[in-house]
Formats: sequence, C-alpha cells, structure tokens
Amino acid sequence: MAVLVGKPAPSFTAKAVQGENIIDEFSLDQFLGKKYVVFFFYPKDFTFVCPTELHRFQEELSEFESRNVAVVGCSTDSEFSHWAWLNTPKNKGGIQGVQYPLVADINKTISSAYDVLAGDEYVNEEGEIAVDGELVAYRGLFLIDPEGIVRHQVVNDMPLGRSIRESLRVIDALQHFEEHGEVCPMDWQKGDNGMNATHEGVSSYLGNQ
Repeated sequence: MAVLVGKPAPSFTAKAVQGENIIDEFSLDQFLGKKYVVFFFYPKDFTFVCPTELHRFQEELSEFESRNVAVVGCSTDSEFSHWAWLNTPKNKGGIQGVQYPLVADINKTISSAYDVLAGDEYVNEEGEIAVDGELVAYRGLFLIDPEGIVRHQVVNDMPLGRSIRESLRVIDALQHFEEHGEVCPMDWQKGDNGMNATHEGVSSYLGNQ
C-alpha cells in the first residue's frame, strides 16, 4: 500500500455524476488554490455498507463546507450506475439526495493511482489475462490540502465502515496547525489546546492537563 501523505495527490480527469447531471470531464484540479478535498473511495454502488457512508457524508456536508472542504466520492462503477443509484430512493437502497460528486473509475486507473484497488490482475499459464479477487476499491479516504498535497489517508477493508466524525476531527487538527502553528496530540478535539513543537511547549501543555 503506497503512502501518499506529503505527496501531490494523483491527478485525473474522469466522468462523474452530481445530482441529476453527468459531468464529462471532472478533475480535483478545480479545487487547487481554493479548497481542501476529502476524496473517498468505496467498493460498489447498490450495496449495504456503502450507502450508510454516502448518506452520512451528505448529512455532514454542511460541516465539511463550513471548513472549506469539498467532498468527492469514487468507485469503479460507471457514471450510469452512479446516476441510477442517485435516483433510487433511500428506502429502496438508493442514495437519492446525495449532492456531492461521485467519480466513475470504470477503467480503475484512479483506484490504481491511489493504490486502493483490491484484487490482482495477471497473465495465466495459457497467456490469458486473469484476475485474483475482485477489482474494486477498498474504503480509502484522502485529505488533500488546497496546494494539492495529501495530508492524511486511511484505508479500510470492505466490511469496515469508516468514521465521518474522525474525518472532521483530522480536518480541524490540520487547520488548527496551519492557523496557530501548534501540533495536535492524541484525541485532540476542536477547541482543545495544541502543543508547541518544542520541549518547553510540550512541558507547558502537559502541565496544564
């Protein structure tokens, strides 16, 4: 698994769906110099754990927007599958009401670039292309700053849903550091004191606990 933290986020242009609209050329580059991005991968449309995450991102969308963060989802499904899922009511297993973009990575190049693609493609003894496992994305999440640099990543296996609140906590920690120059200790929450990255600063922080 590649560690992308501290590196430029892989760039791409792909089809995406937002609301009722299919976007022919969607790119995260549109946010450079303007917004942070939470770019997350999920395995499949029309499944079980995935809609719980996508709906929760929508429920918390105003929290992300208040922090100047764009939320973008991605799976290896086509734009037509995304569109159909977005137009299926929640009580029928759909994600109707989700407003942020969903990228279609049908060629699996984006999942490969972010190194979250499960399964292995190889040439068998007969010279045929074969696949071990299923070529879908793990539950990867990447926090990208306005300069296009990955500042945080986490990857879960298929059965393990992620914590959207933890994503917000990490965003708050990064923005606290950028504003105050203070690092954030374990379980830091917005409004807590940070730490100066010096011996004196750490001693002062610990003395106040």
